[in-house]
Amino acid sequence: MRFRNLAAFSAAILAGAIAGSLIGPRPAEAVARELIELQRDVTTLLQGQKDQTTQMTQDHTVTKTLVEQTNDNVGKLNATMGSLQKSVQDVQANSGARLDTMSTQVQGLSDNLEEIKSRLGKVNQQLVDLQNTIQALDAKISTGAPAATYPANPGGAAAGGSASPAAGSGPSADTLYSNGLRDITSGKYDLARGEFQGYLKYYGETDLASNAQFYLGEIAYSQKNYDQAVAEYEKVLTNYPKSFKLAPARLKKGMALLALGQKAAGIRELRDVVTRFPGTEEERRARARLKELGVTVAASR
Repeated sequence: MRFRNLAAFSAAILAGAIAGSLIGPRPAEAVARELIELQRDVTTLLQGQKDQTTQMTQDHTVTKTLVEQTNDNVGKLNATMGSLQKSVQDVQANSGARLDTMSTQVQGLSDNLEEIKSRLGKVNQQLVDLQNTIQALDAKISTGAPAATYPANPGGAAAGGSASPAAGSGPSADTLYSNGLRDITSGKYDLARGEFQGYLKYYGETDLASNAQFYLGEIAYSQKNYDQAVAEYEKVLTNYPKSFKLAPARLKKGMALLALGQKAAGIRELRDVVTRFPGTEEERRARARLKELGVTVAASR
């Protein structure tokens, strides 16, 4: 449209110039020269218009190409971000699973240390009993008087616990418990379950019975059998009210309830951990999990 208007305008100027030359008395040579200059100007204007149109077309093509490239790069970036987000979620999930496994292993090592200390105490007691027996025998030999008797406790149950099963009816408490700890820390959960169940069957009243019960819950939790895990942890809380496994049992019960989708019950258990066991590692983990859930808890005192 602009091109046609410019051509019409140029034609009008040319016509005006011709008319002016016919009317006025100017020489023919001057008129011809002006006509030539006017034609040259018109040609220049037309060429400029054409060049401008060509440049606009090129600019439009370049702009379109840049927009397409930008859209393509944005699409690739979105795909990369989606992949990265999935990778982060996978890492977080795997980290949580590894953290639970490491927590179980650390608790197992801690209980191994407690068991070793318990064994050392039994050995010391056996040495004292043996020394007393030797002294009594020496006194009997030297005086001919009846010797006093001293009860020995070679490898029996912990103080206050039930007696071991009759000889040949089952393995010792130390064997069952040690094997259970070894197998749970090495991931042999089925073997560990049988050993801890055997421990509870024969030595359910000993000091380490609550530990064995707790580890049955840990085995079920590690195998993602969360219903069973809740039941096993609850037995620790109900049957062993003085156990030092109360805090971890309540924490892991809350975690298992959350894994089952029972959010309200799980939050309640975690809040109980914060309230009842301030200053413990279990309180710190409970607070962290509640924070992830967007639940506000009071600061520890």
